[in-house]
Amino acid sequence: MSSFPSERTSALLALSNDLAATVEQAGQCVVAVKARSRISSSGVHWRKDIVVAADETIRRSEDITVTLSDGRTVSVTLAGRDPSTDIAVLKLPDLDLPVAQLGEATSLKVGHLVLAVGRSDEGSLNASLGTVSALGSAWHSSYGGLIDQFVRLDLTLYPNIEGGPLVDAAGQVVGIAVSGPRRTVLAIPTATVNRVVNQLLEKGRIARGYLGLGMQPVRLPERLKQTLNLPSLGGVIVVNVEPNGPAEQAGVTIGDVIVALDNTPVSDTRDVQAMLSPDRVGKTISVRMIRGGTVVELDMTVGERPRWEE
Repeated sequence: MSSFPSERTSALLALSNDLAATVEQAGQCVVAVKARSRISSSGVHWRKDIVVAADETIRRSEDITVTLSDGRTVSVTLAGRDPSTDIAVLKLPDLDLPVAQLGEATSLKVGHLVLAVGRSDEGSLNASLGTVSALGSAWHSSYGGLIDQFVRLDLTLYPNIEGGPLVDAAGQVVGIAVSGPRRTVLAIPTATVNRVVNQLLEKGRIARGYLGLGMQPVRLPERLKQTLNLPSLGGVIVVNVEPNGPAEQAGVTIGDVIVALDNTPVSDTRDVQAMLSPDRVGKTISVRMIRGGTVVELDMTVGERPRWEE
């Protein structure tokens, strides 16, 4: 009788046991987060007494609790949040708890098996197995947040798993699993999480660039593009200028069409947001725009977005 069926069964059993062991190991640093009505989400004990969660799952700033791996439920405080990268930081009381074994999302390849791990508000572990379906370079979210690497996942992100760790085959946490646009599932890589956590713990917020402009995308006539030697047919037209904002102080007026910032062409408001990273706050950028059919260039100092604007 052939030994093939038993060998196959043995291999599958070994894989199954390995996956279960990986979930159990990673689960030691996973907490259930109760910060919205009806259903909990998950978070990761990222470093001592610091829990990282998905910002979109944090619906209140007070009366937040987490359920730990040992079953205890404790109150936490919201140390800071950044909607632009979908990261929130929660502060635990001084407890001796296991912390995440961090890896790097740069080690992932398309097709790699990964696990999204979460914890229910009753304290039990949850897991979703899938693969890395796409990888890419750094990108900006619709809110202008810089994500160090694009990681799309092919797995089911149940509501109570969102914000939990994404774990690779070696059992290391390589990011947190979050909901993306059009029902996609994405990972916020560890490099981004570490950078945002450091800034939030230091300042309580992420400084975001601010121009004080209302803008809409606009398509330019082909003849104007050729006459003015423009890089593309796209631009953003200024529809509102906030009083005393950076743009007004630089001389921008309603009706101007911005076509480049720091010699980088812009054809959509997202292109502008991508130029307003935290490191540009307080720095001067060059603005190229069309006014009355001619090209105008000026310098503008990027401001910091006021809290009431966020």
